[in-house]
Amino acid sequence: MENTNRTTTTTLQLVLAWGFVGIPLVWGVFQTLLNTLQLFQ
Repeated sequence: MENTNRTTTTTLQLVLAWGFVGIPLVWGVFQTLLNTLQLFQ
């Protein structure tokens, strides 16, 4: 027998999950770039 129970992920859940991961990631990359620029001044 197949298991027919499926969980669905809503668009809102996907947006929140990507935001939860993406925002700190982008912030970290931005801060790293700023610190790198200070090294070469």
